[in-house]
Amino acid sequence: MDDKKQLYIKAYVLYILAVIAMIAVIVRICYIQYGDVVPNAVFVDESGTEVTTRIDSIEPSRGRILADDYSDLVTSVPLYNVFMDLTVMNNELYQELDSLAYHLAILFPDKTKTEWETELRFARQNGDRYHKIALKVKYDVVKELREFPILRENKNKGGYIEEKYMKREMPYGSLAQRTLGSKREGAKPIGLEGSFDQWLSGEYGLITKHLVNNSWKPVGNDLLREPIDGADIVTSINIDIQDVAENELRKQLENQKAKYGTVVLMEVETGFVKAIANLTRDEEDGKYYESYNHAVATRSDPGSTFKLVSLMALLEDGKRDITDTVGAWDNYQFYDLTVKEHEAGGYGRITIQKAFEVSSNVFSKIVNDAYSQNPQAFIDRIKSFGIGQPLGLDIAGEAIPVVKNANQADWSGTTLPQMAIGYEVEVTPMQMLAFYNAVANDGELVKPQFVTEIRKDGHTIRKFEKIVLREKICSDETLEKLKICLEGVVERGTGSDLKSANFKIAGKTGTAQIVNTNQGYGDKHLASFIGYFPADKPKYTCIVSIAGPTRQIYGAQVSGTVFAAIANKVFSSSLEYHHNYNGGNRIATYPKVKAGYNPDAQLVLKKLE
Repeated sequence: MDDKKQLYIKAYVLYILAVIAMIAVIVRICYIQYGDVVPNAVFVDESGTEVTTRIDSIEPSRGRILADDYSDLVTSVPLYNVFMDLTVMNNELYQELDSLAYHLAILFPDKTKTEWETELRFARQNGDRYHKIALKVKYDVVKELREFPILRENKNKGGYIEEKYMKREMPYGSLAQRTLGSKREGAKPIGLEGSFDQWLSGEYGLITKHLVNNSWKPVGNDLLREPIDGADIVTSINIDIQDVAENELRKQLENQKAKYGTVVLMEVETGFVKAIANLTRDEEDGKYYESYNHAVATRSDPGSTFKLVSLMALLEDGKRDITDTVGAWDNYQFYDLTVKEHEAGGYGRITIQKAFEVSSNVFSKIVNDAYSQNPQAFIDRIKSFGIGQPLGLDIAGEAIPVVKNANQADWSGTTLPQMAIGYEVEVTPMQMLAFYNAVANDGELVKPQFVTEIRKDGHTIRKFEKIVLREKICSDETLEKLKICLEGVVERGTGSDLKSANFKIAGKTGTAQIVNTNQGYGDKHLASFIGYFPADKPKYTCIVSIAGPTRQIYGAQVSGTVFAAIANKVFSSSLEYHHNYNGGNRIATYPKVKAGYNPDAQLVLKKLE
């Protein structure tokens, strides 16, 4: 063989070895990064036993979901599975086994010292490299275990092995459970847990594991890469208001034996949601649970609360004014449809403002008379208010509203008068609330939001500002007239029972028949109240909807009472609403002091000045 040929052979051999080395490096990188993407490595330990090893991921601590005061709504609690490799200890350490058994019996009294010692000695004799000590224990228990005899030695000497995992917990139980959501393996993420997963999830770490007894076990506690914990999200939810909203809703649902109910309270100016409760009756035990987010995902006919939309359209298009008079008689005929008044015999001749305050169905006639020649003009007008478009909520599952166009196949001569009073149109409670909020917010339609900021290691890394969907849904002149009508509903109309002595409420009641599949409108009702307070300087808007009440059906009696309870709670807990009661025409009063220990009473009165 000549020198040239030998040189070629050597070059090819070196080239092949270099390629093999590069492939090995790439495989190793993939192995470390992705674990099971590459085959498991097989080694032989000192006893000659084959040991299969792989790189596995370690789940990071998921970020917390916090209330507006930074208290935990959802948090990750670390739990530990503790094991012991009894093959690594030397004879000297083995002499301390009885001492270890003594401490384990104190910490885990389900077994005596003798039972623990017998179990451990038997496991050592069998060469158990992964003997169970405890499962699902908290950090305080692990901290004690780390100080026990033998276990306090390093992993290669004492054989102590711990496996950490995170458990998601809600300190306030089911409070706002459906909105906070969940993320579970094999299930679609829901609520804020799903929508903000990219922030909450963090980055996985890496650890080496051995195949022991047909199960993958960590090799000690050293990590190849530390996991990076997820960020925290701060919600706008106020725990106190949320608690009142949920309790008041539950109380009324139980009283009415209703099917389900929802409450949403949000800030007028920003659109940030301060409370959201959704309760549905379980047909088996009759109790109410947060099992479905009706506020976001349940689309239905709104009923009389939609009359505000109709009135806004009439005013904006110059069709009618609130001072115009109409004949609100017993019923109104539209082809084969008869629309009846709630009040037997009707209301006589009244102003449109009065018709709105008493929730007269004469709006079906007013709207039909105004738009029957061009019904699409009515549709186009209400769509210009944002009605008919989804809000684009951060929570998945928002139902798309249904607003028919006049050229659709299912449009008929009765569609327009039906829409005028909240039928043949479907929206969610959140979508109706956003519309009312725009009226309270001087015409600015803002997107309802649930998260105000994202924090990492105690520092804000992102803040969420209000999102304006429409700068102005109607004119200021129209807004002023609508506000007069909404205040009139509570002052002297269908919502007069909701008047508060401390602040003014403005809003609208609504009662709609619930659609039964393939059977038209049934005998079940949706009772609602939507409003804002204080009426003269709106701070919050709120909607309460209760489906299928059995004792009463009207919005004021069924849902209005829940609204009033929430409004009173917000008022009583907000210092900004409380004026100086010693000033103006108010007379300062002293607390009444009854029988008691005089020096203590004197001390308290002196401190209170």
